[in-house]
Amino acid sequence: MSLNCNEINLILDELDLTGSFIQEIVQPSFDSIALYTYKPGVPKTVFICLSAGECRLNEVRRKIPKNEKPLRFNELLRSRIRGARITDCRQLGKERIIKISTYREGPLYVMPAAQEKFAKKKKVQVQQEGVEELNLYIRLWSNAANIFLCTKENLILDSFYRRPAKGELSGEVLKLPTIAEKSPLDSMEEDKNSLLKFPVRSFEGLLPGRNDGASGTAGAGEADEELSFNEKVDLYYSSNASRNSLENLLEQAEKWYSAHRTRLQSALENLEEKRSSFLNAERWKHWGDLILSYSWMFTEGSTKGGWLDCQDFETGENVHIKIDPAKSAQENAARCYETFKKQTGGLEELEHDILLAKKQLDELDKKYASLVSEKNPVKLEQLLRKQQKPKQQEKKERPGLCYETKGWTILVGRDADENDELLRHHVKGQDLWFHTRDFPGGYVFIKARAGKSVPLEIMLTAGNLALHYSKARKNGEADLYYTQVKHLRRAKNGPKGLVLPSNEKNLHVKLDTRLLRQLEENEIQETPKKH
Repeated sequence: MSLNCNEINLILDELDLTGSFIQEIVQPSFDSIALYTYKPGVPKTVFICLSAGECRLNEVRRKIPKNEKPLRFNELLRSRIRGARITDCRQLGKERIIKISTYREGPLYVMPAAQEKFAKKKKVQVQQEGVEELNLYIRLWSNAANIFLCTKENLILDSFYRRPAKGELSGEVLKLPTIAEKSPLDSMEEDKNSLLKFPVRSFEGLLPGRNDGASGTAGAGEADEELSFNEKVDLYYSSNASRNSLENLLEQAEKWYSAHRTRLQSALENLEEKRSSFLNAERWKHWGDLILSYSWMFTEGSTKGGWLDCQDFETGENVHIKIDPAKSAQENAARCYETFKKQTGGLEELEHDILLAKKQLDELDKKYASLVSEKNPVKLEQLLRKQQKPKQQEKKERPGLCYETKGWTILVGRDADENDELLRHHVKGQDLWFHTRDFPGGYVFIKARAGKSVPLEIMLTAGNLALHYSKARKNGEADLYYTQVKHLRRAKNGPKGLVLPSNEKNLHVKLDTRLLRQLEENEIQETPKKH
């Protein structure tokens, strides 16, 4: 439930923002913003929420976390009203619209017209005194809440939510309700009727079980009456009365954790089940031997049902082996031997996958523990939003993969697009470039370090990565060439990412899967792997 007009008046009376300076503006989410204000000896943080059904403005006594990236309206306010003095702060009648008038004066730096043509060579500026008076309107209407930064004449500079259909965008004149002037007696009568229709809530029973970290108010055990109305409002909405309250956010965190843990646990169980099967790989070799021993049964047609029933020459027991009746005994035995070879060779890789799956579960448990321990609902909402964001929408610092090993940074491009992007924007002339000879594949770069030559161990690591992300991987070894990026020349009219190297040197590499697994465990992975 949003604040009503009488509750807004009471909050503004307690805040007493007139004469305060706006020190900072922070926008933690896409439906809230906070003003850090200061009056000599009295700092206050004013939190504004525009969420439907939870529209409010009140003081909070906790730090409001910044958003990961700058947001449009927040940056506008910081450029126009940060440092301004609040000359007036009041509600327009009973309309749940708050008008904050600001006044800022200071140096505006203007370039003289005579110097404009020489601007690129020499920027000569003069200092002039400038004054800017702006109005900030906060409309706390459920399903139509908004914030507008306007000129003194109420021309909209910008709005929190841009709604062209309603004329709520830059350049338009803000439409405000007409407030009729009333005599003092009529105003008193209207206030009485308004209080009867929209009473100020007492928020009784807030203190029992409340969390100090969430509210930032006085300790438990005090009476409700000892709290200011701002503190009661903050406690009410931050505890369990809104979709962004601690209670609801913790429920969301639990659902997120349960869903992810179930998925990871299921994957781990599948890997462990597969490992138990691999541990019995010897049976496939034994079945291949049995099939060859009873190959005469294939010629007599005793295997038409798709099963070979025979006696185990080692144990004397009858065995039932699944076969392909369309194939010969030699082909069925070869399939068994191939399965034996794959399972024997893949057991070490499988153990590595199980170790990684357990590490992912441990990391998930740590993330959930950090979410549960967070007592600031605004910070918790921000952390939860970050965890729930799909990987496809995450901002990529760089394409491909990035590895850190022994102080060296290795970048890997896995396709033409990533190769080209790395070449254009993420490597420099002194960096080393690796690529397989005579086989298409990804580009691998070792970032240069001032005054350091690249050790052979790091070069072999980069070579293994270049081999692994190329068509030569099946061979297990290949020749590579490497050179500095400054010796690469783009092929004219060639495919994307194609380069012609010069001053290159040769490096023969045998694939070391153990090294690659070790790298994967310590990997700083900027983008999801492509399988």
